[in-house]
Amino acid sequence: MPTPPICQIVPLGVIEYRQAQDLQLRVADGVRSAGIPNTLLLLEHPPVITRGRLGAPDHIRLSPEELASRGISVCDTDRGGQVTFHGPGQLVAYPVVNLRGWGGPVQYVRTLERVIIQTLADLGIRAHLVDGLTGVWVDDAKIGAIGVKISGGVAFHGLSINVNTDLSYYDHIVPCGIDDRPVTSMSQSLGQPVDEDLVRYSLSYQFGRAMGFTMVEGDPSPWLADVGLNP
Repeated sequence: MPTPPICQIVPLGVIEYRQAQDLQLRVADGVRSAGIPNTLLLLEHPPVITRGRLGAPDHIRLSPEELASRGISVCDTDRGGQVTFHGPGQLVAYPVVNLRGWGGPVQYVRTLERVIIQTLADLGIRAHLVDGLTGVWVDDAKIGAIGVKISGGVAFHGLSINVNTDLSYYDHIVPCGIDDRPVTSMSQSLGQPVDEDLVRYSLSYQFGRAMGFTMVEGDPSPWLADVGLNP
């Protein structure tokens, strides 16, 4: 039986969106050339609205001046999907993984959805999919979003789960182009704050199991230095 591929888990704390995007591109180059193993970046962003390749300008409901006054930045990005929010209390996972020989884009997105569902189940939340919509749902509310890009056989960007997120930020956008369904969080579903370390641990385990990877701890120090942050 072949040895499962290694995937290193790299926790990065709170990082600006652009810094994380630059880091993903560097990591993707390393994974593509087999210079480094598959990598799972785990982090949070300061408040930011990101607009994917299908994002419509009018899906951001505030003017640039109003967004600035609230401390919310806006970043256009090359991932799939539309407009979404990232911010404190939300777990963002950017798997940078080589999909050559593993499967195609649809299989990968469906796998990320299952990873979110199993992570939520570990914490006592029953979640499900909705036909025709990407992401993960609790009742009729979205709790997990997915947006990926695959270049040269390597996937990056990834997924987010609202853990202890301030959901009022979503009032300022049409999240993922869906204006007739609410957004929720793990803390809202459970009626209490959620231990974010437990969510990170569960997601790392479920990701490795779903992808067929052996998950190992990585050292974040050089990664932080790469994007100009102190370890």
